[in-house]
Amino acid sequence: MMGGMNDTNDVPERLEAGMTAPDFTLPDDRGGELTLSSLRGGRVILYFYPAAMTPGCTKEACDFRDRLDRLTAAGYTVVGVSKDPVDKLARFRERDGLTFPLLSDPDLTVHKAYAAYGEKKLYGKVRLGVIRSTFVIGADGTIELARYNVRATGHVDSLLKQLAKLD
Repeated sequence: MMGGMNDTNDVPERLEAGMTAPDFTLPDDRGGELTLSSLRGGRVILYFYPAAMTPGCTKEACDFRDRLDRLTAAGYTVVGVSKDPVDKLARFRERDGLTFPLLSDPDLTVHKAYAAYGEKKLYGKVRLGVIRSTFVIGADGTIELARYNVRATGHVDSLLKQLAKLD
């Protein structure tokens, strides 16, 4: 069992600033794989989204794409994670001209390690699902910012404002 899990209901505890980001290796949209710790030395924006090619997830991904130059200039690598299979992620990248890695986590192991999967309210009902979440990870692998239940629209602009306060 992975650290951070709660034995009573198997729902992971949320991560917070100051915690070490759980390391992982996942397949990417280009046929390779990415290990989080390989990005140490630079800062990472790791974001979890429910499903490639849906309206909200497309808006969020395109916002990251459109602001990638700013984020890269500030020393950030953007990485998106979903439960989608690699071939769907490749179609998403090609369709929307996405220029950052998209990782596939079909069994939700990494989602759960980051508490990006769990109970959420949708139309007044509580159900299990992917929680749209973003983590800013420092060069040493420590979480600098953890945001859960973010909105797809306007999230990247809001994040840019918060990043300015971190520096």
